[in-house]
This record gives sequence, structure tokens and C-alpha cells, in this order.
Amino acid sequence: MAVRPIRLFGDPVLRSRADEITRFDSSLAALVTDLLDTVAEPGRAGVAAPQIGVSLRAFSYNVDGVIGYVLNPTLVEVRGEREPVDEGCLSVPGFGFARLRHPWARVTGIDLDQQPVELSGDGLMAQALQHECDHLDGALYLEGLEPEVKREAMRAVRQAEWFART
Repeated sequence: MAVRPIRLFGDPVLRSRADEITRFDSSLAALVTDLLDTVAEPGRAGVAAPQIGVSLRAFSYNVDGVIGYVLNPTLVEVRGEREPVDEGCLSVPGFGFARLRHPWARVTGIDLDQQPVELSGDGLMAQALQHECDHLDGALYLEGLEPEVKREAMRAVRQAEWFART
């Protein structure tokens, strides 16, 4: 279908909990296609539906050459002590900050045929699963930064050229 524009920090759709998917129709299939097309762009590890302006619980991922999606995902398990990882976000372009994340994560959900889907992994996959589930709960990665880093990050974001246009 299409690579959709990414909503930026400050857009209200990014701050609200996304709705559960209850209708499995052609518009949902089109959304999944758009999520897959959008995440396939170089340098992207994940895209949540709110990031393309749709407040539904869905995300796509692109990790280690594997592209897919999950509908109505739930972060069901994390393992290991949280550790700092460099993290960025398409909705906060041009920035990356150290964020504490669990080194392993597992998500369950469903696909377009309402069949069970389970994703798990460590490294970038664990980070992407946690990051995208946060988006679906209306939380940007900036909110999980350590207080001192968050102050620095918010100051930098407010000075970004794109922020003045939102």
C-alpha cells in the first residue's frame, strides 16, 4: 500500500493508549500492509500504529532482516536486570539516549487470521518489543529515561527544528 509519514513527538495520538483491535476486515489488512511497508525503510526496527496516526494496538518490526507484525500484542515476559541501551525513536527524529531495558522480552498477540503469534528475543528484538508495546500504551521512550538524561533530552528536543513545526 504505502510508506506512511511518522507522527512526531507532540502529536496527541502518541500519548493515548491505543484501542484493542476488534474488527478484522480489509481496512485492518491495509493497515498491516502500511505498517510493513513503513518499517521496511532502511534503519527502522519497529513502527507502532499510533506512529502512523492510527490508534490501534498493532506494530510491525524489522530486526535482523526479519519483517513482521503483531496485532493486540501483550508484553508477557521480560528477563534480566535492566541495562542501558542506546535508543532512538522515529517519532523523536535525530536523537538517541541511553535507556534502561530488559535484555530479553516476549510478546504474544495475533495475526490477521486471529491466529496466535509469539515473538521473543534478546538484543535489538527485546528492545523493539518493549519500545513498541510502550507506544501502544501511549508512552514514548523519553519517559523512561533517567531524570538527568530526560532533562537533557527534553531540552534538546524542544530546540529541534522539527519540534517547532509540530
